[in-house]
Amino acid sequence: MTGQGIGRAQRIRRQRDFQALREQGASRAHPLLVMRAIPSSLALARFGFIVSKRAAPLSVTRNRVRRRLREAVRVLPFRDGWDVLLIARQSTADASFDALQDATASLARRLRLLTPADGSGNDGEASRDA
Repeated sequence: MTGQGIGRAQRIRRQRDFQALREQGASRAHPLLVMRAIPSSLALARFGFIVSKRAAPLSVTRNRVRRRLREAVRVLPFRDGWDVLLIARQSTADASFDALQDATASLARRLRLLTPADGSGNDGEASRDA
């Protein structure tokens, strides 16, 4: 990855992977987005984006929404080993980037997909003195 975005290895591209997420993924909804996630055996998080013609009738708008969603995902510290699908709703096309970023972060927190903020890995447990 070049550090400028989500590389090919981090994108879900196969139809069967999208289908597995739609059928088996844990789902959380927000007025702007729906997020689905399933654990994977890979050493990194992968992301898929669905922006339908119903959500954004013009291709220019659909592509802009996808770019904004990719950026919103790129800046969040997602845990490795998850496949994540973001499905845009109709109101997504008119939403500000900050609103999309907040919605993405909120859904990721609700699905427990973000790494702990302190990075210690002990999930807030007090350390024991031996």
